[in-house]
Amino acid sequence: MQYLQNYLNKIKNRGNEKLAESIEKTATDVGNSYIKNFSFTSHEIGLLFGNVQSGKTGQMFGIISKATDLGFPVFVLLTTDNVVLQQQTLDRVKTDLDGYCICGENDSMLFTNNSLILPTIIVLKKNARILKLWANVFNSTGFMQGNPLFIVDDEADAASLNTLVNQNRQSSINKYLDMIKNNASSSIYLQVTGTPQAILLQTLASGWHPYFTYYFKPGDSYLGGDFFFPNSGNPNCVQFLEQLSVPTHDVVIRHIAVSAQILASGGKVSNCLIHPSVRQAVHKQYADDIHKELSWCKDHLSNEFAKEIQNAYNTFYPTKTDKISYDELIKYATNLISSNMIKILVMNGETDIESNDYETGCNFVIGGNTLGRGVTFPSLQTIFYTRTSKTPQADTMWQHSRMFGYDRDPGLMKVFIDEKLYKLFSDINATNNSIIAQIEHGINDIKIYYPTGLTPTRKNVLDTDHVEILTGGTNYYPINPDNDSIDDLSKILTPFDSNEPYYQVSLRIIKELLSHIIPSPDFKLKAFISVIDTILSEQPAGQAILIVRRNRNVAQGTGALLSPNDWNLGGQFPSKVVLTMYQVTGSKGWGGKQLWVPNIKLPGEIVYYDINEN
Repeated sequence: MQYLQNYLNKIKNRGNEKLAESIEKTATDVGNSYIKNFSFTSHEIGLLFGNVQSGKTGQMFGIISKATDLGFPVFVLLTTDNVVLQQQTLDRVKTDLDGYCICGENDSMLFTNNSLILPTIIVLKKNARILKLWANVFNSTGFMQGNPLFIVDDEADAASLNTLVNQNRQSSINKYLDMIKNNASSSIYLQVTGTPQAILLQTLASGWHPYFTYYFKPGDSYLGGDFFFPNSGNPNCVQFLEQLSVPTHDVVIRHIAVSAQILASGGKVSNCLIHPSVRQAVHKQYADDIHKELSWCKDHLSNEFAKEIQNAYNTFYPTKTDKISYDELIKYATNLISSNMIKILVMNGETDIESNDYETGCNFVIGGNTLGRGVTFPSLQTIFYTRTSKTPQADTMWQHSRMFGYDRDPGLMKVFIDEKLYKLFSDINATNNSIIAQIEHGINDIKIYYPTGLTPTRKNVLDTDHVEILTGGTNYYPINPDNDSIDDLSKILTPFDSNEPYYQVSLRIIKELLSHIIPSPDFKLKAFISVIDTILSEQPAGQAILIVRRNRNVAQGTGALLSPNDWNLGGQFPSKVVLTMYQVTGSKGWGGKQLWVPNIKLPGEIVYYDINEN
């Protein structure tokens, strides 16, 4: 059986040719580049990176099918520690993939009796008890001692990483995943996520930093970060809360109007997501507020309600259906209110909400952490996002947003958010685009950066002994440097007169100058060059500021290298890389040589994260 072709045919038979093309490209690229030449004697780890809610499951199934064609007999598919999600994934594997022995968490006997006659897929949630059980199953059967194992870890940055790395211990889930992959004769461990920050900041020594990274692009109808958070300007779908006197009222009116358009046009569902905080008391307060607003609507159907619905109606332009007349819309909206057809659903630890509760009708869904990974909301058209944090984490914020997806109508979308939060999301999107650009340019040492105050991920999975932070706006210079050739550096710098205040130059010239520096350990030259590569991946003709000074009688190891004037001059360019090259006389240290000593300042108010493997 040709497993990949069989899966692709099933996708095509469902009428989704474009999805089949995308899956085939991903599976073929990953298969030919990273699986086809696998030695079947090593343990390798990779990263499949796709946008949040952009169809990663189909891509994973394509890669599993391709790996089966290339000789892998056993697959472990990991989900987050959620009973419903694990069962949904198991059901989808059974529906989509033919010709396999498919095992759930309690099917160890099925796995044993199959004896690898059919290739096997085992769907497990990342739960310490379950993983320990299957580590023992693999060990006791002995099948894996002579066979390769392919592990696909969905949402791999959640739970899989060692949360005790800074205590010189290993968390339980991380330990059992290690056992499962390392007790096989060989393995490929494919990490899958839409938020790879924590994974990319793992050290190679940890065994969890990817050897290869593949990014797959979303389909044409996907609404993602660039739709909601473009590089410039604010899109029409965004409404800042600061401009509203009673935001909850506007959210309710807007969503009723949009729901009337969608449902009256034959749509099945229209969802509004309200994401205030993790506190259950706050969830209840928002639920009460929405009840009050719906009561107001019922009490003012013939006058104020009708006027406000018309105002909302005038602002949207559906693209997936024809825009119905206002008379049709107000009739349907009135019926929604009068018939009490609108549901208010609170999702948190105290409530038991299933996905079928918000698969039909007009719904307002309120919650906190339960609105994160693995939870998808069909036809999510209205988002009311007010969640804040003293130390916001980029990956958590991005996963909780839930606004991205394929079935949204761009002409009906509306995000209600405060301006500061919107700026944070925009910064996260900019870094996501930077990561994608670095992957597409073949950069292996991917750099992550965020504005001051926004961290990439939770601290407990980052090895503080090896994760280094470079702060934009700070001047860095080596205490005890050398040049590989003073003459070569002098030749490159000949066109740049010391009497000129500064020069605007290509970042590529900055890279060339730094390549001649032999740094002392205090100067993270490799990290600085990697940051420059990161900027160049987004801006191939990126510019920098170069300041050149000769015959500087500076003493080695005493305070700042730069003169006050040059310090202030470099500070006038907060958004650019500034490299100041001082040629010292050598009369006050520096090995008695007329060295060129670099001072570099990265763009300000940005924190760059780097991995030091030493």
